[in-house]
Amino acid sequence: MIEGFMEAARRVGAAVERCPDLAAAVDYVRRNAGGTLLLPTFASGERLGIAERLREAGVEVLDADFRQHAPKAAAGLTGANFAIADTGSVVLESTPEPIRLATTLPERHFVLVDAGKVVANGLEAAPILRQFHQSQPRNYLAYITGPSRTADIERVLTIGVHGPKELHVLVLEGISDDYLEM
Repeated sequence: MIEGFMEAARRVGAAVERCPDLAAAVDYVRRNAGGTLLLPTFASGERLGIAERLREAGVEVLDADFRQHAPKAAAGLTGANFAIADTGSVVLESTPEPIRLATTLPERHFVLVDAGKVVANGLEAAPILRQFHQSQPRNYLAYITGPSRTADIERVLTIGVHGPKELHVLVLEGISDDYLEM
C-alpha cells in the first residue's frame, strides 16, 4: 500500500522520498528547503525534536511570528494525520493558523507521513474521519494532493498560484501510530 501511495503522489506532482529514519528526513529537508523553513508546532514534531535536529543540520527554522515570516519563508514543514493511497493525498488537521500558513504560503511544503498511517482509499478513511470529528468537531482537515494547481478560463495549467509549487512527502516509520495525531 505504501508503494501505491508513493506512486499516486508522484503522478500528481509530489516529490516522494522513503526515508529510513528521521536523520535522513532532516537531511532531505536541509538539501531541498531553499532557505528559511516555517515549522509550526505539531505533536509528533515536538516529541521527535524536529526543530532542534533541523537547526543542528544548519536549517534556518522559524517557529514563531508566523504571520510576519510566512510570506518570506522558502518552505514549510508539517506532519500528516494519515495518507490515502489511491489518490496520493496527505490529510492533516489544519485548524491552527501556523499550520495553514506553513502549508500554503511558502513555495515548498514538506510533509512527514508515518508509513503505518497510509489507508487504501476514502472508504478506509471514513472511520478515522468519524473519530476525528467526534473528538474535535470544530476543527478543520486539509486534503493535499500534489502541489497547488489551477487553470484559468483558457485551461492553461499553472502550478503554485494558490499554494506551494512543490510538495515533498517524506515517508518514514515510527512518527506516530495515532491517526488523530499529526
